[in-house]
Amino acid sequence: MTNPTDSREAAQRDAAIVTAYLEASMVPDPETAARYMAPGIAIVFTGGRSFRHPREVTAFNGGRYAWVKKRMERLDVVPGEGVTTVYSLGTLYGAWPDGERFEGNRYVDRFTVRDGLIVTMEVWNDSAERLLTKHGLTA
Repeated sequence: MTNPTDSREAAQRDAAIVTAYLEASMVPDPETAARYMAPGIAIVFTGGRSFRHPREVTAFNGGRYAWVKKRMERLDVVPGEGVTTVYSLGTLYGAWPDGERFEGNRYVDRFTVRDGLIVTMEVWNDSAERLLTKHGLTA
């Protein structure tokens, strides 16, 4: 049986790992961000886009935004047997490629952390909806 104190400590450690990853990714510093990720990581973005390294995420975001940052509002941490699931919730702010600024773009990132490294990351946000609206493609 797992000691509840050990589970809480592991969950706190894993939440700190996710926060450090997110902070490095916003610089952006994909090589530092990669230090928090396990080899062979599965990173899946909205629309089912898959990446294997934070530098791929940085390149993708470089085409989608002039710049982008996260306003991290909260972390929900779910300890488990040998893994911790960490949800980061908040909003994105930044500028589209044309320089128009935006804010309040909701996001949810779900991380699975095992043995002190992120093994999966899934990302959802409202960017596609906002771009459709910006270009008059929604009712």
